[in-house]
Parts: sequence; C-alpha cells; structure tokens
Amino acid sequence: MRRARRLAAWCAGLLLVAACAGFGYETAARRGDATRHPPPGRLVSVGGHRLHLRCTGSGGPVVVLEAGLVESSASWEVVQRRLSAGLRVCSYDRAGYAWSEEGPGPRTAGRAAGELRALLAAAGEPGPYVLAGHSYGGQIVRLFAARYPEVTAGLVLIDATDEEAVAAMRVSRPLLAAQLTANQALARIGLLRLAGDLLVPGDATPAARAAAPVVYGPGSMAAARAEAWASLDSAREVAGTAQGPGGPPVVVVIPSGGPRSALDQARRVAARSTRGRVVVAGTSEHYVQYRQPDLVVTAIRDVAASTER
Repeated sequence: MRRARRLAAWCAGLLLVAACAGFGYETAARRGDATRHPPPGRLVSVGGHRLHLRCTGSGGPVVVLEAGLVESSASWEVVQRRLSAGLRVCSYDRAGYAWSEEGPGPRTAGRAAGELRALLAAAGEPGPYVLAGHSYGGQIVRLFAARYPEVTAGLVLIDATDEEAVAAMRVSRPLLAAQLTANQALARIGLLRLAGDLLVPGDATPAARAAAPVVYGPGSMAAARAEAWASLDSAREVAGTAQGPGGPPVVVVIPSGGPRSALDQARRVAARSTRGRVVVAGTSEHYVQYRQPDLVVTAIRDVAASTER
C-alpha cells in the first residue's frame, strides 16, 4: 500500500513538474505569436476592446461571415476566397477569439450582434449586408437582422443552432464548459503548440492549422466557454425576436441525414421570410462550409444577387 502511494506521489510530482515546464514554455512562446502568426486583417475598436476584421474583394452587397462556437474567421478561409471574386466579403473574430481582444460579459448572442454592428460601422464597411452564420453564428446573424433590418439584405444560415432545442442542453452545458476548460488547460501548458495535429479539429482549414496556437489557444477556449454558459440567454434572445411576414431573403442550409425535427425547424425558419427556402447539403457533416464550400458560396451569391433585382 505504501509503495503504491509512493508511486502515485511520484507520478503526481512528475505531472506537476511537466505542467509547470509546459506553462513556462507556452508563456515564452506566446510572446512571439504576434510575429509568427500575425493577424491577417486589422484590429478595430468597438469601445473598450478591439476586434479582428478581415475584408477582401469588392462589390455589393457586403457579405459578412459569422463563425460558430470555438471557431474563428479562419474557418471561412475557402468560402471567403471564392466569394471575393465579385463581392466584398468580411470575416471577423468575436471578442476573445483568435486575434480579437477580450470583451465584457455576459457573452450572449445579442451582445455579439451589437458588437458586430459597431465593428462594421467603425471599419467603414457600409450596408446593406448579406450575413452568413454557421451553427451558433446563425443565432447571432438572426438577432442582427431583427435588430438592424435597415442594413440587412439577406441571411444564409448553415446548420444554425435551434433556439428551441437549446433548453434541452441544461445538463450538457456544464459538460461542454468542462471540455472547453480542459482544452484551455492543454493549450496553456503548451500541448496545442507541441502536438497541434492531435488537438486541432480534423476539419480545420489550413489557415486555422497554421495559426493553431492563436486560433485554438487559451483565449479562444475561454471565449467559447463564456458563450456556452450564456447559451440559454442567447436562445431566449433569439426566441424573443419579432417574426413577422416579409423580411429579407433567407436560405437555410442543413446537412443531409439529420432528424426530421431538424428539417422541420429549418422550414419554420425559412418560412418567416416570403423569400425563404431550405437547401439540404450532400454531406451529413456539421461543417458544411468545409465539406461543400461551393454549395455555401452558391447560396450566398444567390441571396446577394436577389437583393439587386
């Protein structure tokens, strides 16, 4: 028994030493991230903090790309490059993610929508906007459209989070937060930097992989955890928006092979616009923009073109 306890103590000590060494390594390495992984766009002040914004191409209306939970502007790399031929396209990082500075809480979808409006205005990117949101980002762009209809030209929702289903996540929300906390700890002790291929999501874009210590670093994990904790409030914000007839064109993209409830929800969201429709992708993957970028690009271009008629 004593031998087992002694061995356990030695193992704990070695783990502590390794963690301390990793923490020191990560702290030193992070000082050079600004040089090794510079922001591809620019930092724009939205009051007390700055957000990273990257805009490319020209032509209207301006397309704004909103990432999902745990993701950043890098997740739109392929879609943004293809859309930039003929359109002005902007992707950005929400507060705390990747190259953006930490913002005030609570980190609800409504707060993110307000900061996005301030960001676009401060950056001199005039509306109207076609907003494309993936997953949790779909809630943000829906709130943006409800609050700022005068500058919203259309929406593309890519496997967007269903606000009616979020209430069922009361049990899984702490588990998600715990997972994000663990990811943050692994990044903080240098494991992400040393073994990025093991920790970075398999579908991550080349740009996200190249800048993994920033894109999936401790700051991004902390920001995602804050958004996860505010998910119930975010769902209530979306559910409370006015859903009258008319409105801008909406394309709802969903993966194939999902439950019937997902298709029903997509149809309900699309029906809130007289120019709404549902597109079923040829992939069952959540990240449709990774697996079928051309489908997403076509949906966005169609909405952009419909605003000019």
